[in-house]
Order: sequence, then C-alpha cells, then structure tokens
Amino acid sequence: MTTTVDPQKHIREFVADDFRTAAVFSKYKIDFCCRGDRPMTEVCEKKNIELDDIVRDLNKVLSSTTDQSIDYKSWPSDLLADYIQKKHHRYVTEKTPVLRQFLDKLCKVHGGRHPELFEINKLFTESTDELAKHMKDEETILFPYIREMVEAKSIGAGKPASNFSSVKSPIETMLHEHDTEGERFREIARLTNDYTPPADACNTYRVAFQMLDEFEKDLHLHIHLENNILFRDAVELEKSF
Repeated sequence: MTTTVDPQKHIREFVADDFRTAAVFSKYKIDFCCRGDRPMTEVCEKKNIELDDIVRDLNKVLSSTTDQSIDYKSWPSDLLADYIQKKHHRYVTEKTPVLRQFLDKLCKVHGGRHPELFEINKLFTESTDELAKHMKDEETILFPYIREMVEAKSIGAGKPASNFSSVKSPIETMLHEHDTEGERFREIARLTNDYTPPADACNTYRVAFQMLDEFEKDLHLHIHLENNILFRDAVELEKSF
C-alpha cells in the first residue's frame, strides 16, 4: 500500500504533529496520551489491528484541508502551560462536582439493577481526588519553573533556582500519575461499555455517561499536551542553559 504515513513513527509523534489523528487512534482503542511512546507497527501487532486499515484512516485525516488542528508544538512552553491550566485544569475543577452529584444519584436510584455504578463512582472519585492534588502540584511547582525558564532564556539569564536537581524529577512524578489516571479511565470505559447507557437508563443516566465520555476525551488531550509536548520541551529548554 502506497502511503505517506511512516508505520515506524511513534503514536505520540502522530498526535503531536496533528491532533486530528487522535480520533483515528481512539477509533482503534489505541492510547495516544499515556502509552504513546510506541511505534505504530508494534501497537498494531499487539492489538491485532490491520496496519493497512489504520494507515488508510490516518492518510484520510492527514490529507484533509479542513478542520486543521491547532499547532500546539509551535507554542512557547509558558503559553502552553497557561493554556493547559486555564482550559484543562479549569475543566476538571468545574465538571468534577457535577459528575459526582450525578453518579451519587445513579448509585442510589439504579445501583440495585446496575451494581457496576458503584465501582464507576468509586473510580471517578479516586481519579478526581488525585487529579486535584496533581494539578495543584503542577500549578505551584512545575508550571512556575517552566515559566521562569522561558523568562530567563528570553533575557539571557542563567537557569532559575529550584528545589529539584532537574525538571525531570517532577515530570517523572507527573508521568506516573498520568499513567494511573489513564488506567482508571480505561476501567471506567470498560464498566460503562464505552459510555453506552443501558436500555432502562433515565435522562440523568444518559447525561452522566455523556459527561464521563467528554471528561475522558478532555483528559486525553490534557495528558497528551503535557506528556508529548510541554514536558519534552521543558526538558530540552533546561538543557539549553
């Protein structure tokens, strides 16, 4: 099959270059945010996916001239950190209490017929509790240091002082925590049958599952921007001092 797609290219690189490809990887249930550092051929082999099929879908997306993806890779690191904090961190903060309320209600009303709701509620509560701590650490430790590095580089100053020997230290912690949340949401997706409400679902049930689906999609982009762009750029920026 003739193609411009390099099958040895890592998943994260496809998505970092053009976020529209994320929809293709999601279609084939390929994790592009936490487990994106793998060649496409390896992933397809392990998941028994026909390489030609995914290459065809990627080519269709990449050859399209409409709905162009935002080029996050071109953004300076401080701007990207600001964007993540104001868009994705704020999204988590705003949606968490609403979803918790819905899930609590579903457990009370539908838990007898759908006991999986209790596990879904437990996993979501654990995830959002950890995300709140995680985001606070980013906003008070990692992101300020990234902004300080960008400012220092712009004025020709030396590397800013920090409480860690290298930016890799807090980044490694963040990556581990991202992996944990990725695992939790994979289990939530399994328990909800990929966010498909049952036949007897009420409106609250349907809305809650739709919101969970949207929450996971936003989290995937959130983690992708950090893992595959911001964190890598921060490591390279620190090396430049």
